[in-house]
Amino acid sequence: MELSPSLIAICGVGMIVVILTWRFLDWVWFTPKKMEKCLREQGLKGTTYKLLYGDMKEMAKMITAAYAKPINLTDDIVPRVLSFVHNMVNTHGKNCFTWMGPKPILHITDPTMIKEMLGNYVEFQKMRGGNPILGLLAKGLADVEGDQWVKHRKIINSAFLVEKLKHMVPAFYESCNEMISKWEEAFKTESSCEIDVWPHLQTMTSDVISRTAFGSSYTEGRKIFELQTEQAELIIATARSTYVPGSQFLPTKNNKRIKAIYKEVKGLISSIIDKRVIEMKKTRSSKDDLLGILLESNYKEIKQRGNNKFGLSIDDIIEECKLFYFAGQETTANLLVWTMVLLGQHVEWQDRARVEVLNVFADRKPDIEGLNRLKIINSIFLEVLRLYPPVVAMSRMVHKETKLGNVMLPAGTLIQLHTMLSHHDPVVWGADVKEFNPERFSQGTSKVTKGQTVYFPFGGGPRVCIGQNFSMLEAKMMLAMILMRFSFELSPSYSHAPYTIITLQPQFGAHLILHKR
Repeated sequence: MELSPSLIAICGVGMIVVILTWRFLDWVWFTPKKMEKCLREQGLKGTTYKLLYGDMKEMAKMITAAYAKPINLTDDIVPRVLSFVHNMVNTHGKNCFTWMGPKPILHITDPTMIKEMLGNYVEFQKMRGGNPILGLLAKGLADVEGDQWVKHRKIINSAFLVEKLKHMVPAFYESCNEMISKWEEAFKTESSCEIDVWPHLQTMTSDVISRTAFGSSYTEGRKIFELQTEQAELIIATARSTYVPGSQFLPTKNNKRIKAIYKEVKGLISSIIDKRVIEMKKTRSSKDDLLGILLESNYKEIKQRGNNKFGLSIDDIIEECKLFYFAGQETTANLLVWTMVLLGQHVEWQDRARVEVLNVFADRKPDIEGLNRLKIINSIFLEVLRLYPPVVAMSRMVHKETKLGNVMLPAGTLIQLHTMLSHHDPVVWGADVKEFNPERFSQGTSKVTKGQTVYFPFGGGPRVCIGQNFSMLEAKMMLAMILMRFSFELSPSYSHAPYTIITLQPQFGAHLILHKR
């Protein structure tokens, strides 16, 4: 009997519906349950998978509750900053798993496993999947993998060599001097003044990035920073909800604004690059800002290898500029604000740092040689990064079945190593783990960590942050200049409320009382 075309069509549609239904059920239930069984059979403990949402609702609820009010200066900050994870680790053990929607997240604090994961960037890659809209903030070096990462790292590395950083020190000085002048204007006839230093430090570090990234175009760079700050807040709100495939195409208010900012930022940076390329062709020379170094390094690589495929595309360069702009500004601003908060509490360390600065520089302008001699300030920064790491957790994932330590991870498992948990572990750091004690770093990091991978504020392994020397040098310049001109203490109006919007920030600002020196 011959089937009619309409019956064939109905059967075809029915088959498609069955296949799609099966795939959906496999995604939201069968595969997660198989992965849960696999992890439990290997002795790991964790939460029970809940259909589609996993632990997302509970996590959002706990984060909202934790951020509802500030804490005392003497309180442990971990339960506030990592409310959900802190609760899970205390309940299920230091290595445990939870659920981000239908994907399991293995939380690890074991130093050996952390070292293995950071050292093997081929098997343990940056997190993929999830909502593609999350990648619109910045990609670049932090996002690429394999051969692409090797190519990007090689070309970009030239921008962060010591001889290149020397040329950026005047930009550090100029930006900080502008901020200090504004602070001094606020004093009027008084000898002391209360200032929320957090927005000032953000503006200053964004100004540094604008100058060092784009040179004379730094005023255009300021607009980029403002847009990326807004975009980051929208993206973190999106990241805290369960991703449903295709939802990035929905015309929601958040989605539309995130995409609009993406286009505007790309257009601004493209315009700056186009002008610079024209200028380089005319003068046959590049500038010592990030963009000039990047374009020159890229041109040399293409010329040496004889093929454009060995260089970065204009889109690649745009993404690298966006990443440098966001990551560079955020990291240094975070380091400086928590340093000032802690030195406002511990004035004895503030005094020791000031004496060191005055011994090295007296009244002269700080230079790179002198900044590299600031041992006490270096120890202070290392301790601040231990207590308040800019990035409190790092995520990776495995695309195929992979062994980590003695655990065989099923394909698709997410891994999260918690910088803050490792930095606040009393087993590693001792009974004074919660105390601000820069003395512990007086002989460097390897001595205090005993060679274990328990301290990694800038990541670790081959993918360690390429801009860490830039950030530390900039922070030394800023703190040295501030200490020369002011002493400071916490204001009674200061509210202690560390929280994360991608990086660790003071939720209600950083109100300090500054005194002229």
